[in-house]
Amino acid sequence: MAATSFIWVPDYGSRQTSKPTVRSVRFGDGYEQRLSYGLATDLKVWNLSFTNITTSEKTQITGFLEARGGSQRFNWPTPDGVVSTFICQEWTSTIVVYDRWTVDATFREVVDL
Repeated sequence: MAATSFIWVPDYGSRQTSKPTVRSVRFGDGYEQRLSYGLATDLKVWNLSFTNITTSEKTQITGFLEARGGSQRFNWPTPDGVVSTFICQEWTSTIVVYDRWTVDATFREVVDL
C-alpha cells in the first residue's frame, strides 16, 4: 500500500528527538563497549503543534490521523526539508475558544520492509 502525504504545516518550535539504537556492555574494570545495531539506527521522533486552527482544519488533521489508526504509514516533509515515512500513534485536540483549536501530535519515523 502506497503511503499518502501529511500536508499540514506545524508551528515553529516543533521538537525533534533522536535516540540512536546502541547496545553497550560495561566491564568490571570501568571499560565500556558500545555498538550501533539495526539497519536504521537513528530514527527521529517529532513533537508537533498546530495552534489557532479552525474547527475545519482540526477535523482534517485528526481525520487524516484517525484514518491511519496509528499503524499505517504516511510521508511527511520535516521542517529541515527531508521527506520521511512516519506513523502517529498519539495526538490530542484542545479547544481554545470558539472555532479555535490546538492539535498536538507525535510523529515517529518508521522503516518498512
